[in-house]
Amino acid sequence: MSRAPWWRGDVHAARRPLLLARNRITAATRAWFAARDFLEVETAALQVSPGNEAHLHAFATEAIATDGVRAPLYLRTSPEFACKSLLAAGEARIFDFARVWRNRERGALHSPEFTLLEWYRAGESYEVLMEDCAALLGLAAETAGTRRLTFRGRTADPFATPERVTLAEAFSRYAGIDLLATVQAGGETDRDALAAAARGAGLRIAGDDTWADVFSRVLVERIEPILGDGRPTILCEYPVSEAALARPSLRDPRVAERFELYACGVELANCFGELTEPAEQRRRFGLEMDEKARIYGERYPIDEEFLSALAHMPPASGAALGFDRLVMLATGAAHIDQVLWTPVAET
Repeated sequence: MSRAPWWRGDVHAARRPLLLARNRITAATRAWFAARDFLEVETAALQVSPGNEAHLHAFATEAIATDGVRAPLYLRTSPEFACKSLLAAGEARIFDFARVWRNRERGALHSPEFTLLEWYRAGESYEVLMEDCAALLGLAAETAGTRRLTFRGRTADPFATPERVTLAEAFSRYAGIDLLATVQAGGETDRDALAAAARGAGLRIAGDDTWADVFSRVLVERIEPILGDGRPTILCEYPVSEAALARPSLRDPRVAERFELYACGVELANCFGELTEPAEQRRRFGLEMDEKARIYGERYPIDEEFLSALAHMPPASGAALGFDRLVMLATGAAHIDQVLWTPVAET
């Protein structure tokens, strides 16, 4: 049975306290960034490329010029390209409450249209973003008037220092797999070795699964559901093949400066030490689009202007936080539609 429409008086009345909490958290977040000399920016929603990651799916449209010539455009899946271009232009600390669109996504934690809070720090390490994420969790909870983040029976203390766990530690601890034994110094991966280890851990692996497929299955089935239980978790040092826009770690070239923030088993943020090498970024985009074509039979264009700007971008770190999910956990909402003022109609 379909849910009652969001605009019905009783439904809206039940959601309204959560929506008002959302507004308070938004205002508090803006004040937090302003107090740290961040500039709020508003980047364009229409892009020549929606992003070049294999499993991100965009909404396509087209521009029609005055002479009738048509050109494809896409609604952004992230403001990342535009924000990095602003860093190339000379901005140093920026944030964007960005409306973004992702196709093929719908569920308790997914809406086709949602808000990504992205922020960037030029000349600062990605470890600083870990501190930012912890502070924003506490700020959201404090503003919502709660001491606990909650989702589906799980709780996390938003004021506790997040646990920091590497992917290698998580694979070993929760699946008994030596992940980095299947990754070479140049980032190349050993599919058969990881598949054998996953089968040994009791997971079902198909004959046509790639290394990335096996990696994702272990992560989704054995690791993600238990992250951020009791206190937040920072899952860091992803293999370089799973971090298309992040720079390799100076400590270990097999892994990248990428981390994700989890609370109550929910992924909240994805953060990078940013890759700033255009040739390497082009190569990675090509690999991602080859994988997209293999799986989904489509590919997105590469944004040449973005790659040109990347050559002028300073060393930086950047974060993308699912703001609606943060509000959900701070208010105890069970579904993302409860914290969206006007949810997207289901088709």
